[in-house]
Amino acid sequence: MDITSFIIQGRDKALLYGDYSTYHGQLSKRLLNSRRKLGTVTKNRGKFRKAEQATAEDVKTNNEHVYVLLLTSERAWAQAMSIKAAHSIDQRGIVGRARSHIVSRLEKAARSAEQVVRILSQTDISGATTIDVLEAQAYAALVRGAMQFEKNSWESCLRSYATTYVIYNALATASKSDLYKDLLSETVEPSIRFAAYQLKTPRTVSAATLAKNAFPRSDDALVQEINRIDSTLLGEAQPESTDNIAGSETAPQTLNWRRHQVQIEDAQIATAWAAVSEAKERLSQAVAKSQDKGLHEVAAAYDEILIATQDAVDATKQAIDDIKADGVSQSDPRMQRLQITRTAVNYEMISWRIGRNRVLTGLHDGATEEYGSLRRRKKRDATSEEAKNERELPSGKKLAKLKEKGALYDGILQNLESIRELPGVAADEELAARIEAYEQYFIALKHLAVARSHAIIGNSANALALINRALSFSFKAVAKLPNAEAPSDELPLSLDISPASVKFLEQVIDGELQRHRAIVHVDNLRKMQAQSEEYKSHAPVVEKLHEYPFGGVNLDNVVQFPPGLEVMPVKPIFLDVAWNYIQYPQKEAQAGNAQATPDTEAEKPAQKRGWFGFGR
Repeated sequence: MDITSFIIQGRDKALLYGDYSTYHGQLSKRLLNSRRKLGTVTKNRGKFRKAEQATAEDVKTNNEHVYVLLLTSERAWAQAMSIKAAHSIDQRGIVGRARSHIVSRLEKAARSAEQVVRILSQTDISGATTIDVLEAQAYAALVRGAMQFEKNSWESCLRSYATTYVIYNALATASKSDLYKDLLSETVEPSIRFAAYQLKTPRTVSAATLAKNAFPRSDDALVQEINRIDSTLLGEAQPESTDNIAGSETAPQTLNWRRHQVQIEDAQIATAWAAVSEAKERLSQAVAKSQDKGLHEVAAAYDEILIATQDAVDATKQAIDDIKADGVSQSDPRMQRLQITRTAVNYEMISWRIGRNRVLTGLHDGATEEYGSLRRRKKRDATSEEAKNERELPSGKKLAKLKEKGALYDGILQNLESIRELPGVAADEELAARIEAYEQYFIALKHLAVARSHAIIGNSANALALINRALSFSFKAVAKLPNAEAPSDELPLSLDISPASVKFLEQVIDGELQRHRAIVHVDNLRKMQAQSEEYKSHAPVVEKLHEYPFGGVNLDNVVQFPPGLEVMPVKPIFLDVAWNYIQYPQKEAQAGNAQATPDTEAEKPAQKRGWFGFGR
C-alpha cells in the first residue's frame, strides 16, 4: 500500500508551493474524491448520515478505504499545523483555546491512524503485508507523538517517537530507501532530542540509545518483527551516562587534533566522527584497488567521506547552537571543547575536499605535462609501438584540460583560505606556516598550467614570464615547508604535501624555465631572420649581385626607379684638401730656427694687417 510514500509525497507536493492551509484544502478535495469512488459521499441537499466504520473485509475488496482514513488523519494534522503556524508569531506563544484546538485536531488524526493499524493488523482478512502493518504503526506513533508533544507529555511523546524511530530504521534497513532516512533526520530525531532535553537527559546520549531505551516492549508481535528485520535495533539497552558517550560501542569518546585531546560533548558528533573513521578506511581500500581506474572513478570514492565529514560538521554546529540556546557562555569548558571540535571536523572536511581536487589534477598534482584522455582506459594492454603512435590531442582539448586544472587549483586555494578562517588556526604558527607553504605550492601549479596554455597558442614570451613567476612561488614553498611537519604523500590524498613533492615541482618548473628560454630565443632568431628575408625579398637585383639567384631573377625589379634617398659611403674630400696645406715641423728646422739671428728675422717681409692688406 506504500503508506509512508503516500503521506510524504502528498505533503511535499502541497508544501512545495503553499502552506498547511493549502494542504488542508487539497486534502478535503482528495477525501471527497475518495468517498465518491466508494459511494459514501452525502448527496447534494440530502440528509446527512454518518459513514460506517471500515472493516478488514472492506479493505480486502478495495484499498481506498485505507486511503480515506489516511486522508482524514492528514487533514486533521494539516489543520492543526495551520493553526500552530498562524499563532507562532504571538508574543505569548500558543496558549489557551488555540493549544486545545491543536491538541483536539491531532487527537482526531491519531485516532484515524490507529484505526488503520487495527484494520491492517488482521492480515489474514485484510490481505496486508507485514511492511504495511509496520508503516501504519509508525505513522500512528508519529501522529500520536505530535499530539503528546503539544500537550507537553514528554515521557509519552518520547515513547511514541521512539516507536517511530525504531520502525523506520528497520524499514530503511529492509528497503534501502532514503525516504525513511529523510523522515528520521528531519522530523523524528529532533523531536526525540527535544523530548529527552525536557526530561533532563544528558546530551551525550545518542538518539539511537534514547529510542532503544524508550521503546515500548509490551507489543510482542512488533518486537518480534523488528528483531527479524534487524536484531541490533532492540538489543540490550545501555544505561544513560553523563561522562561517556552511550549508544554505540564503536563511537569515540575523545577527539585528537593538533596536540589537543578533547572530550566529545554530543552523541551525534561521536556517531558522525565514527562514521568518518569508517569512511576513511573504506576510502583507503578503494584507492588501493583503483590502480587501473580513471581519475574520475578514484575521485568518486571520496564522496562517502565528504558526506560523512559534512554530517560531523552539521552535528557540531547543531550542538553549539543548542548549548548557546541554553545560555552557556564562551568561557565555559564545554563551549571551548566544542569550538576545538568544530575546528577539527571542519579541517578534516576541507582536507578531503582538497584531496579530491588533487586526484582530479593528475599525477604529481598536475606538475607533469599530460594531456591524455583521463576518463578512458584501453580494454587491452597496448604495446610500446602503439603507445608511441597514439594520436595526440588537439590544441582545443589540451586548453580545455588546462582550464579544468586551473579551476581545480582555484577551488583548492579557496579551501585553504577557509582553513585560515577557522578558530585557532591563526594562533598555531606551525600550522599557519604549513598552510602558507601549501598556498604557494598550488599558486605555482596554477601559474604553470596557465603558462602551458599560453605555450600551446604560441605566446612563448607570456609562458616564459608566467613560469618565471611560478618558480619564485615554488622557492617560497620550499623555503617554508621544511620548517614544518613533513607529512607523507600516502594514498588517499588529502591536504598534506611532502617536501619531496614541493622539491619535485621546483625541479619541473626550473626545467620548463630553461626550455622556454630556449624557445623564446629561437623565436626571436626566427623573427629576425624572417624580417631579413622579407627585406631581401623586396630588394632590387642590383643590391643582390653578391648572391647567386637560386630561384631565378626578377627582371621587373632590377633597380629602384625613381631612386630614393639612401645613405651611401663617400670619400672624405675635405680632409684630403686640408692635408695639402698642413706642414709639420721637422727636427732640423727646429734647430735652425733656434740659431737664427735678428738680421734673419729682419729679412722677413712685413706682415699684412687688416682686411685684404689694408689698414694698420
